[in-house]
Amino acid sequence: MKKKLRIDFVSDVVCPWCAIGLHALQSALRGLEQELEVDLQFQPFELNPDMGPQGEPLVEHLQKKYGSTPEQVAAIHENIRQRGAAVGFTFGVGKRERIYNTFDAHRLLHWAHTQGRQQALKLALLQAYFTDGENPSEHALLVSKAASVGLDAEQARSVLSSGAYASEVRAQEQFYLRSGVHSVPAVIINERHLISGGQPPEVFAQALRQIASA
Repeated sequence: MKKKLRIDFVSDVVCPWCAIGLHALQSALRGLEQELEVDLQFQPFELNPDMGPQGEPLVEHLQKKYGSTPEQVAAIHENIRQRGAAVGFTFGVGKRERIYNTFDAHRLLHWAHTQGRQQALKLALLQAYFTDGENPSEHALLVSKAASVGLDAEQARSVLSSGAYASEVRAQEQFYLRSGVHSVPAVIINERHLISGGQPPEVFAQALRQIASA
């Protein structure tokens, strides 16, 4: 009989380690599908909640936020590209020149959960930003990606234009901040166990097995 696990994946769609961590987690889950029945849900976290709608140049942003030099940024990006490739995710070289506010993307993901298409939309948005260099704060892009995963484009447009789910997303963000989540990805199992960061698939698999057997 399969063990049941709830997994809350707290993340942002402009977080490269979240893309790596999600694909690594999915790889681990494919290897455990005979053992586990998993309810995977995506929870909002904004890396840049105060950023304006036009975003910022990425290298400039990282220099300001972390004190990184352009050379250090380039080395980090190459490490990220290699880690992504190892789990089957493509970081487009030279595609990601700006970083953006993602609040509207999180509102749309919240709605997608009510429609049973949250994971598909999450994957589409990660690919749009990291692989294709598109702007995940742009409503036209969000509507297009929603439609591409089988969601109703007019409903998606209505969600975005109306401000729907803003209070729900804010409440979820505050809950996880109060719970001590200050970096992502944060992978929370059964609302008790935390796995931090973009871990390799084997680390996720081992941890999930241990939690399921406890």
